[in-house]
Amino acid sequence: MDRSAARALGLGLRRFARNPGAVAGSVVLVILLLVAVLAPLVTPYDPNAQSVGPPLAPPDRAHLLGTDRYGRDMLSRIVAGSRLSLPIGLLAVSFALVLGTALGLVTGYFGGRVDAYGTKAIDIMLGFPPIMLALLIIAISGIGISNVIFAVGIGGIPRFARIVRGATISARENVYVEAARAMGASAPRLILGHILPNVSAPIIVLATLYIGRAILESSALGFLGMGVQPPTPEWGSMLSEGREFMRHAPWLMIFPGLVLFLTVTSINLLGDYLRQILDPRLRGT
Repeated sequence: MDRSAARALGLGLRRFARNPGAVAGSVVLVILLLVAVLAPLVTPYDPNAQSVGPPLAPPDRAHLLGTDRYGRDMLSRIVAGSRLSLPIGLLAVSFALVLGTALGLVTGYFGGRVDAYGTKAIDIMLGFPPIMLALLIIAISGIGISNVIFAVGIGGIPRFARIVRGATISARENVYVEAARAMGASAPRLILGHILPNVSAPIIVLATLYIGRAILESSALGFLGMGVQPPTPEWGSMLSEGREFMRHAPWLMIFPGLVLFLTVTSINLLGDYLRQILDPRLRGT
């Protein structure tokens, strides 16, 4: 690594260290990812094993987060749930990012009727609240993990498309695009080689922020009984199972809800930091 690269890296690390929200969010996310990867090694009990403790037992030394009505260890189930909730959010965002970016690039670059029809499709999809659109898709396609990813991802497509379309319209008028076009570059080469790299910053920011939203939406589907089905541990379905005992065993909702809150908040803090460093209008704030 040369001196300029080392200097830039050091400057970036110092700027990152001066943002306590980004540091805290990154630490929490790293811990959550490590827990998800090492879940089989760190769970004290089988997450689906019943009667490993007394039913509805409060937190104690044997069961740090208590047990549910079937005597299943809550800590083990929450840790195991991270292996499902986090990938669902990441896969849903990846699905939305790819299709939404493609739609935004095409409509923004070609304009005319392509833009008119594409904008109408985006506006129609934006007219539906994401959770309602997800519920409609689940009702049509059925319950299952792949359908949850598809339903949550569909709701993110118009949001990526709208951001990318606006950035593409601005980028296609730049000098470097005009120069490449004058040299005979094809439309795919212009879009992928010149426009996409220069509109990647808002895509990265939106993707980071949308991960938290996707996790929330998938958990909401689980809470409503339309997502991952019991006995598979998933944070939303665990919240749904615990609401019946909210007065007598509040830990059944407190701990899954707390982990969900920490996850989404940490992702949003990191996404906000990325927005500050990637958006030229905010670099001086």
